[in-house]
Amino acid sequence: MKSVLTIAGSDSSGGAGIQADIKTLTMHRVFATSVITAVTAQNTCGVARVEFLSPEMIESQLISVMEDIFPDAVKIGMVGGKENVEILVKMLKKYQPNNIVVDTVMVSTSGKRLLEESAMELYMKELLPLAHVITPNIPEAEVLTGRKIVSEESRKLALREMTDRYSAAVLIKGGHGTENADDWLAVQGNMIRYPGRRVHNPNTHGTGCTLSSAIAANLALGCPLEDSVAKAKEYVTGAIKAGLVMGHGNGPLNHMWYG
Repeated sequence: MKSVLTIAGSDSSGGAGIQADIKTLTMHRVFATSVITAVTAQNTCGVARVEFLSPEMIESQLISVMEDIFPDAVKIGMVGGKENVEILVKMLKKYQPNNIVVDTVMVSTSGKRLLEESAMELYMKELLPLAHVITPNIPEAEVLTGRKIVSEESRKLALREMTDRYSAAVLIKGGHGTENADDWLAVQGNMIRYPGRRVHNPNTHGTGCTLSSAIAANLALGCPLEDSVAKAKEYVTGAIKAGLVMGHGNGPLNHMWYG
C-alpha cells in the first residue's frame, strides 16, 4: 500500500487540516501518516484559537515517520512560525521525499493568521522551492507574487512568475475568481485549464486541504500530475455536491461520498 504524509494543523471541527487530509487519503486507499504542526480551536463559524507545536516536537514527529513509514508523497498545509519552517526545510532536504504538495495556507477564511508574518520570507525562499507542486488560491497567489489577479491573463502572468521563481508546478485554484471558477496548472512550460463548475453549496470548509491531499494521494498512486489534479478536482466537486450540512456556519465537505 502506498503512503502519504500530511504535515498540517489539527482542526477540532474535523472539516479541514489533518482531519480532512486523513479522510481524503483514506478514501483514496492510501495509508495516511501525519505530523501535526498546530492545534486549533475552531468550528464551522471560525477559528477561536491557534497554538503552534514546538519545532522540537515537529522534528521528532518527522523523524519517527520518515525512518519507519517513508512516504510516497507529502502534503504540507499549515506550518506556523519561522522555526517550524526551518525544521521542515532541514528535514525535507535530509530525507528528500518525492511528490511534495504544498497548500499555501496563510490566513483562515475568518481572517485568523495561520502562517506567522516572520516566517513568510523563509517560507517563500526555502520551503516552496522544495515542492513538486504548489496549490495557492487567488488571494494566496496575490501574496506570493505581489500582483493583483483579476483576469485570465493576470492568472497566467502569476503562474509564469511562480513557476520561474520556485521551479515547481503551480496550480492556481479558481474558487475566488470573479470571471469563473476555472483552475489553471502550469507545469513544464505548459498551461492547462481545468474548467470549474460552481456548485451551489455554501458548505466548503476544508476545500483547499482536501484538494491538495487528493493530489498527493494520486501522485503517490503513480498518476501523472495533470491527471492527479483532474482526479482531485473531481473528488472535491463530488464532496461539495454531496450537500453535507454540519454546524451553523461554513460547514465541511462530505469526504465519504467517494467510492
